[in-house]
Amino acid sequence: MGNTSHYTGVSARLSRRRFIAGTGSLLGAAVIGGHTAYAAPGPSPAAADPIEDGARVATLVIGTGYGGAVTALRLAEAGVDVRMVEMGQDWSTAAPGPDGRIHPKVTAPDYRSYWMRTKTKAPLSNFLGFPLDKEVPKFAGILDAEEFTGITVYQGRGVGGGSLVNGGMAVTPKRQNFAAILPTVDAEEMYGTYYPRANSGLGVGLVDPDWFERTSYYQYSRVGRKHAERSGFDWTFVPDVYDWDYMVEEDNGTVPKSALAQEILYGNNHGKKDLGKTYLAAARATGRVAVSPLHEVTGVEPASGGGYLVTLEQTDTDGNTVATKNVTAGKVFFAAGSVGTSKLLVKLRSTGALPDLDAAVGKEWGDNGNVMCGRANHLWDPTGDVQSTIPCSGIDNWDAGGAFAEVAPLPTGIETFASFYLSITDNPHRAEFGYDAGSGKVGLSWQTAWKQDSIDMAKSIFDKINQKEGTIYRTDLFGAGKIWGDHLTYHPLGGAVLGKATDNHGRLKGYSGLYVMDGALIPGNTTVNPFVTITALAERNVENIVRNDF
Repeated sequence: MGNTSHYTGVSARLSRRRFIAGTGSLLGAAVIGGHTAYAAPGPSPAAADPIEDGARVATLVIGTGYGGAVTALRLAEAGVDVRMVEMGQDWSTAAPGPDGRIHPKVTAPDYRSYWMRTKTKAPLSNFLGFPLDKEVPKFAGILDAEEFTGITVYQGRGVGGGSLVNGGMAVTPKRQNFAAILPTVDAEEMYGTYYPRANSGLGVGLVDPDWFERTSYYQYSRVGRKHAERSGFDWTFVPDVYDWDYMVEEDNGTVPKSALAQEILYGNNHGKKDLGKTYLAAARATGRVAVSPLHEVTGVEPASGGGYLVTLEQTDTDGNTVATKNVTAGKVFFAAGSVGTSKLLVKLRSTGALPDLDAAVGKEWGDNGNVMCGRANHLWDPTGDVQSTIPCSGIDNWDAGGAFAEVAPLPTGIETFASFYLSITDNPHRAEFGYDAGSGKVGLSWQTAWKQDSIDMAKSIFDKINQKEGTIYRTDLFGAGKIWGDHLTYHPLGGAVLGKATDNHGRLKGYSGLYVMDGALIPGNTTVNPFVTITALAERNVENIVRNDF
C-alpha cells in the first residue's frame, strides 16, 4: 500500500524552503493535437465481472473512486463481501489504441479521451488563435466533461474514478483551515490518524529537489518559482502520487516515458499510482471484492424483504444499454463522486424512491474555487519545449489573498514562453442540484458570474507578478480575448454534506443502511486539491461504520 518514508526523507531536505500542504489539480494543460481521425473499436459488452440480474449482495458500493475504494478495502478486511459497480470501463483490461498505448497523449486526443462525446472538449479551447477541439467517435472514454448551466465539471470515468485523470497532487490542507471545512470532525483524529493513513495508502511522495533543479522537464516550474519569489510570494513544493523514482528513470531514458511523454489528462500508462495500483489492488487482493464496470445505478429503493432494491443499466463501450438488472443489497454506499452521488440522491428523493432523504441533499455544492490563467513571459524566460505533466509546485497567497496557484504544465511540445496556472481560491458561492420532472434530469444552479470572486483572488497573485516582471496575461487560451478560464472545475465538492444530509460519519438521514463516502460530503471547498481529504474522511467514516453497523 506504500509508505511515507520517501515523503519524510525528502521533506527533511527542504530546510531552505518552507514546505506546506499547498494545492493541486487535475492537469490544467492545453492540448494541441493533430486532427487525424481514428475509428473506435467495436462496442464491448464489457463487464469483466458482471453482476447477475436478481443477485443478492451484502454490500453494494456505487463508484470506484477514492471514497469507494477505501470503503471496499476496509469492509473486505473486516470480512464483508463487497460488490462495486462503475459506470466507466476497466482500463486495465482495455485494448491499446492505434498508437500502441492504452491512454493517449494530451496532444493527441481521440476516442479514448472523452466520455460519450462526439467532439472533444479540452480544458483550454484555443492556442495561438486556433481552436483545439475536434470530432471523435462516441465512446466510453476516460474523461467526462459534464456540462451544466454555468460550468463544465471534469470527472474521471473508469475503474479508479478521478485517480485516472487528475495530476496526482496529494495535498493535506493546513490544519488551521480545517475547522472551516468540516467543523463537526475532530481535527486531532484527522491529522493524527486518518490523514497519515490516507497518505500511506495512496503512496504519497515528493519530487527530489536536487533532480528538480537539474532536469529540463521542470524548467517551467523553476521559472514560476523565480517570478513568484521576485514578487514576494511563497513558492513551495507539493506532494504527489506519481512514482518519482520512475520519473527520474524516464528522464534517463531507461524506462518508457509517461509523465515525460505528455500523458496525464487522458490517463497515464506507467508511473502514476492511481487507485488501481493502491487501494483497489489491495481490496481485490482480499478475495472479497468484485468490480463490475460499465454498470450505472439508476434506481435505489427499499426492498420488501429488507435492504434495498437497486436498478442497474449495463452498457457497452458505445453507450448502448445491453441489460437492465435488479439486485438486492443489504447496505448501499454512494461513492459516485460529488456530482454522481448528488444527482442520483436528488432524483431518488424527488421521484419518491427515497422520499425521506433530508432536505439538505443536493445543497452546498461548490467548485473548490478553480480558475485558470496564463502569462506571456519575455523571450529571455523560456519555460521549456519539454515539460513534465505532473505539477510539483505552487504559489501560496491563501492567507493574504485567498488563493493558492499551482504552477501547471503546458505540454505542447514547443517552446511557448508561457507560464500557466490553476488556482484554488476561497470562493464562497454554493449551488444546488434540482430535479426537472419534465426532462427527468438533474440540473445545477451554478452561475458563471460567481467565478469573479475566484478571479479577483487569483489576481492578488498574478497582477503583482505581471507588474514586477513587465509581462501580460495570455488571451489566446480560453477564447478570443479571454484571460480567465472561469468555465470549469476539476474539483467538484458537496451535495450531501456531512452532518447535514448525513450524520457525522456519512450515514444518510432517513434510511438505515445507506451511506455517502465521497466528495459530496465536503461543502464546496477544501482550500487544496481535495482527494487526500476525501480519502482520509472515508477512512474515518468507514472505521466507525464497520465498528457500529456490521
